[in-house]
Order: sequence, then structure tokens, then C-alpha cells
Amino acid sequence: MAYQSTLAVADLDVDVFTNQWPRFALSIQGLRKAFDDVVAVDNLDLKVRRGECFGLLGPNGAGKTTTIEICEGLTRADGGMVEILGLNWGENAAELRQSIGIQLQATQFPEKLTVEETIALFRSFFHQGVSMDDAIATVQLEEKRRSRVGGLSGGQKQRLAMACALVGDPQLLFLDEPTTGLDPQARRHLWDLLEKLRSVGRTIILTTHYMDEAERLCDRVAIMDHGRIIALGTPSDLIASVGGEHIVELVVSPDSPLHPDTLAGIPGIKCHRVSVNFHRISVSELHTTVPRIFQAIADQHLQLTEFRTHSATLEDVFVSLTGRNLRDE
Repeated sequence: MAYQSTLAVADLDVDVFTNQWPRFALSIQGLRKAFDDVVAVDNLDLKVRRGECFGLLGPNGAGKTTTIEICEGLTRADGGMVEILGLNWGENAAELRQSIGIQLQATQFPEKLTVEETIALFRSFFHQGVSMDDAIATVQLEEKRRSRVGGLSGGQKQRLAMACALVGDPQLLFLDEPTTGLDPQARRHLWDLLEKLRSVGRTIILTTHYMDEAERLCDRVAIMDHGRIIALGTPSDLIASVGGEHIVELVVSPDSPLHPDTLAGIPGIKCHRVSVNFHRISVSELHTTVPRIFQAIADQHLQLTEFRTHSATLEDVFVSLTGRNLRDE
């Protein structure tokens, strides 16, 4: 695509940033933010390398959006330091606005404007960037370019928001849950676009509720809870930290509870967590461990009411650290 080639040309400057720019696209130290008596961000430290796709994960209320909005210059911190591309909002606001792209969770565009009028408006905010035609082609809205925003579907509006975030040819792109509410096809299209942007060296900071999205797109992820980072690393390293390649989930009848000691000593079991009658078990060898779990349950004459397995995910990392699901409110 034309826009892809524009990115590649622009990235020639990025390729030499090792001599011109700080190593980190984003550096956060001691960041704090509270709303009344609710601490949204609690003394947070974080560094994002240039050229990586970095995921910020966590349940609603974990502090992800507040952290991102402070980085974007939309919310003022109570304390701490934020440095973006070697600059800060206090001294370099005008320069930063020309260097970053932002897609919010929800963007309200004037519904009477057409797609091309909206993108042209956003393009006018930047001293340099990509052409309107290239931006439209990148997000595949050519057939809708003269359609009014009010007539677009939810997925098309998300693609329009992405085009507006990209039109300034940003060095750093902030995406706050960009695929929420999209159908599977629209999500996959956006994933493909982000992978292309990452391949030409753009730095992307992504918040998401979707673990498969983070595992596919992100070079590293940080998991947040209660305003703090509780885990940081590559998706594969964090998943390996769960202690097993697979997760077994089972429920027994309340009339015949299963005590963890019943399964103790079964080869392949790495971790066993219990919540009421719900059991989550990390195992390394599914094909040999599961039959032994069934046999142990049968030997105790217990009634199994639910049983399922899945490969370990980032969701399981969060559960192992907190005992809660990432989507818990």
C-alpha cells in the first residue's frame, strides 16, 4: 500500500535514532494519580522501548486508561515523571502533539462530515504526515470516503479513528482498547494493520481486554491491578510463569467437595487453586495427567459436574497472581 511505503521511508530516520534519540519511547517513574479517595495510579514505573508493541492489560479500574491519558497529555498527574520520545508535556507540548497518534476508547466525530472531510481536518493539525488518500487506503475505507460519519458502522468508525491517529505519521501510537465492540473480521483487519506498523518500526502502546490480541501483537506486556504493575515480560515468558502449559478447570458437586490433597502427588500438576467448588489446575502433560485426575475423583466417589481444558494464557497469569479474572469488575 502507498501508506506502507510512506512509513518505510519515514522509518529511515527512525533506523538511526540509536544515535539521535533516547532508547525508550516512553519512560514513567513514580507516577501517581488519585480521584478523591480512589488511587488510580499508584507510584508506577515503566519503560517502553522504541519500535516495540507494548500491551497494558488489566481489569476495568486497574488504572490502564488513566495511565495512558496522562501519557497522552489529557490528564494531569499528581506526581511522578513521564517522558515521551525524550520530551515532556510541561516543556515540549507542541512538539509532542506533532509526534504521537492517539485512538481513544470512544471518539465522537461530527456526524455530518464525510470520511474524507474528517481525515482532512485531522491532517490539518500536523505540519507533516501522510496524505488523506494514503490514510483512507490504509484503513480500507475507500468505498466510504464520501459517506457521512453518522452512517458508518461501529467497525468503520473505529477504522476512521485509526486513520485520524495515523494521518500525522506518528513515531508513537497510543491505542486504548481499539478493537472493543468490533466483529471478528474487523478485529482481524486491525490486527493486520498493527502488525504492518510494528514491522516498519513504529512504537505502539496498546491497552486491551483481549488476551489473544495481546499475545499475538505485543512484544511485551505489563499486567496492572489497583494502579500497580504486578507482572511484566513477554507474553510467552509470563505464560510460562504459570507453571504449566495447560489449564484444567473442573467443578464438583457441593455435596461431595474435592480437597486439593486428593490430587496431591499426581505427576504433571504444577499448581492447584480452589474457589468454593471450582478448581483451576496447571498441568504440564495433559494426556497423562487428566486420566489420573479422573481416576482420583472416581476413587473418592465424587460427582464431577463441569470439566474443560485450555492452553495457558495471559488470563491465567492474572488469575494466578490475584485469584480473579481479568474481566472482573
